[in-house]
Amino acid sequence: MTDLDLDPGLFLPEPEPREVKATIISVDDHLVEPPDMFEGRLPRHLQDRAPRVITTKQGHEVWEFDGQRHSQVGMNAVAGRRPETVAVEPFRFDQMRPGCFDVDARVHDMDLNGVWASLSFPSMITGFCGRVYSQCSDPELGLATTRAWNDWMHEAWWSPHPDRVIPMGITWLSDPELGAEEIRRNAERGFRSVTLPERPHLLGYPSIFTDYWEPILRACAETDTVVSLHVGSSGLGEFPPGCDQAVVPLAATLFGQLSLTACTEWLWSGHPVRLPGLKIAMSEGGIGWVAMLIDRLENIVDRSGYGLGWDVRPADVLRRNFWFCTIDDPSTIETRHTIGVENIMVEVDYPHGDGTWPDTQAVIERAWGHIPPAERRAMCCENAALLYRHPLPDRVLPA
Repeated sequence: MTDLDLDPGLFLPEPEPREVKATIISVDDHLVEPPDMFEGRLPRHLQDRAPRVITTKQGHEVWEFDGQRHSQVGMNAVAGRRPETVAVEPFRFDQMRPGCFDVDARVHDMDLNGVWASLSFPSMITGFCGRVYSQCSDPELGLATTRAWNDWMHEAWWSPHPDRVIPMGITWLSDPELGAEEIRRNAERGFRSVTLPERPHLLGYPSIFTDYWEPILRACAETDTVVSLHVGSSGLGEFPPGCDQAVVPLAATLFGQLSLTACTEWLWSGHPVRLPGLKIAMSEGGIGWVAMLIDRLENIVDRSGYGLGWDVRPADVLRRNFWFCTIDDPSTIETRHTIGVENIMVEVDYPHGDGTWPDTQAVIERAWGHIPPAERRAMCCENAALLYRHPLPDRVLPA
């Protein structure tokens, strides 16, 4: 796909391919579920209740499922849009770049941006962690829809470009034994990751401090399936009274705090200690808070004795079991040796408002150009390739 018929009033001119200075694997992008995603994928007696796209009286295209409507909002699919045309309102599919929902077009946009491979989270009709289906009023329908989403990921998004796409699934959250079965089913056909809610108690599920999640997490550890925890997958928390006009920038500013809280809870839950092979990737929270967390963990062990009952120091569990991703973090990238260079990965966040498409190469070069090539290679692609067991191209840059 090379020629795009996009409305010049909505979209910037088509970008030229960027010079590739670093091989990049983006571990946090997003797909917009296409209108035909669920067609023919549910059992016959459930098919007419599958999620479907409808057009509202206002001309917006929204998803309808289980008596509720779910829309894309402005900042979720803005890649290539003129900034002045973006608003927090539902989009039509013809108002998005096809790369949002068509995998061939996505690979085209990755090529423009100099990105080798990509891992994509779900969007609004799914929730970042599959919660929409797991909380369906009819569990049979919700479970069938969960499986259908994964079947589409396998057949329509990953299989056409297996060298360019890292397959990530969702699972059934409302029964951990069934959730574990779905993780194993996906792992058998090549899935590398599953997205779970970062703070499940905020969605009405048992806390990560309970043993409710043990079957799911054990299935992840035993199948080498990476647990991906995306900022906002359990909501954005509470905001102070009177901040209505500032909610969006306030929430965006606090992404790092959200990741810090979720990561600390998952660490102290003890699951990574009991399951040393468990791999957890924090998505879209940046890295600025990680060195601070490590310093604090070392401090409270040595001064207060917390965590001394573990066989491994908490900070070492963090470095062993957790990975972190960054758009650039130009100031706090200097803390990479405290965090562990091998624990840092890159995100593009296509097609979101924070995303660096189509200038990811320039962003990385500007923020990281002073870093030794071996470390840049590790953070830009080699760490992700190792974590997600994904192939690299024959030539990896910077040389």
